Amino acid sequence: MHYQLLRSSFVTSAQNILECPSPLFSEVVFLGRSNVGKSTFINLLCNQKNLAKSSQTPGKTQLINFFLTEWFNQNQGILKFYFVDLPGFGYAKVAKTQKELWNKNLIEFLQQRDNIKLFVHLIDSRHPFLEIDKNLVSFITRFLRKDQKFLQIFTKFDKLNANEKAKLKKAFTTAKFSSSLQKTNIVEIRDFLIQNTLGK
Repeated sequence: MHYQLLRSSFVTSAQNILECPSPLFSEVVFLGRSNVGKSTFINLLCNQKNLAKSSQTPGKTQLINFFLTEWFNQNQGILKFYFVDLPGFGYAKVAKTQKELWNKNLIEFLQQRDNIKLFVHLIDSRHPFLEIDKNLVSFITRFLRKDQKFLQIFTKFDKLNANEKAKLKKAFTTAKFSSSLQKTNIVEIRDFLIQNTLGK
């Protein structure tokens, strides 16, 4: 089932769940360690180069960023979702008290935001078995509701050779694999994300 992107736009940034926009639409949240390419991936999905601001400085994204996306499907008509770019974890060089506040705000958002339907965990294909990513999987699965789904997508897949690609696919059979340079199977990933957000 194919979904055509109509438009996408930045809505707002929030420091915590109280500042988030009204929960009018289902939400897809993008998680991952700093520098994994969350902003680049969102731009790829939305076919815009500078929609989500990416930074060369790991940990630069400090706010919860909301983007409204609109899609068309022949059977379902127009569908609207929020894509949510979350602060990356791992690298940010900030004071301990600031980092603790980020963590508190982020955990509250992830656990209490009712209209999150899909958690997308982005992982660097070159570093697939980091402890920090394993911990994230454990954390999310502890409170995942029946109406929510969790998906892993490996970025920078083009950086691997054929043997490494085959091994990664064998190790993560339910994951998807993406390359921003080659725009590998981005239409398939878009459709997959929307279908899972709809609970299908």
